[in-house]
Amino acid sequence: MPMTATTTTTTTTGPAPAAGPERVRRGAAGWALLPAVAVLLVFFCYPLATIVWSSFTEPTAGLGNYAALFTDGVSVTVLLRTLRTALVVALVALVVAYPYAYAMTRVSRRTRAVLTVLVLLPFWTSVMARNFAWYLLEQRGGLIDRFFAALGFDGVVLLGSVTGVTVAMVQVMLPFMVLPLYSNLSSIDLRLMDAATSLGASRPKSFARVYLPLSLPGVVSGFSLVFIVTLGFFVTPALLGTPQQSLVSQVIETRVGDLLDFPGAGALGAVLLVVTLVVLFAVSRIARPTAALDRAVDRA
Repeated sequence: MPMTATTTTTTTTGPAPAAGPERVRRGAAGWALLPAVAVLLVFFCYPLATIVWSSFTEPTAGLGNYAALFTDGVSVTVLLRTLRTALVVALVALVVAYPYAYAMTRVSRRTRAVLTVLVLLPFWTSVMARNFAWYLLEQRGGLIDRFFAALGFDGVVLLGSVTGVTVAMVQVMLPFMVLPLYSNLSSIDLRLMDAATSLGASRPKSFARVYLPLSLPGVVSGFSLVFIVTLGFFVTPALLGTPQQSLVSQVIETRVGDLLDFPGAGALGAVLLVVTLVVLFAVSRIARPTAALDRAVDRA
């Protein structure tokens, strides 16, 4: 009768690596973060919580300060103007910074170093000095006014206008847009565009279908960073703008310094904080490199 032979293979695995050293390293990292967390709690979270709490409890408990914001006829207008200005600044900075960051990924190392220094140069100059420089450029008889006068357009004075404030803030915020973009664009494999071109796609189409979706995390990160920082700008609109075209930061300063309306200023700041948190939540849902890669593959 036939006999069936059964072969049994035994796989022997080695002992699991000890988790002790890894646990020790994590514990050491946690203790190293403790001073920074303590400083953040004491000097940021506690004052912020105090301001928000006072907006709900002073002068009387309830939502009176928030109801006043949406019914006084001024706060909503200022808030919308601030959001619109921040949006325009972020869009213009993106349009200017994207080609610059893309060029940084395609040039030689020496040229890239020069372009990086040009991006970092504003950080070595005082914000006040830059704003006073824009004050001189935008005033009547300044370089901008004389330039447009030579072209036949008289009276182009940007000082005291939302346009002048926007132009100055774009210049100040450009490094905050270029650096996240370059960090993302430098990680994109340019051979993907060559592969799309070899498969029949034109150069513009391969850029739009492959490169642009992969750069979406950098675009969203830079856009959100510039947008959020611009929401709280104070020096530039205070120096180059006017009280009639004030932004949220100026209104908060007026309520605190002139009117001593700390609860009302806290309510306005809390509304601005909610807007910031909403933007950050949207960024966390959008800026995902793997999702961008999946979309690029699907489109290709």
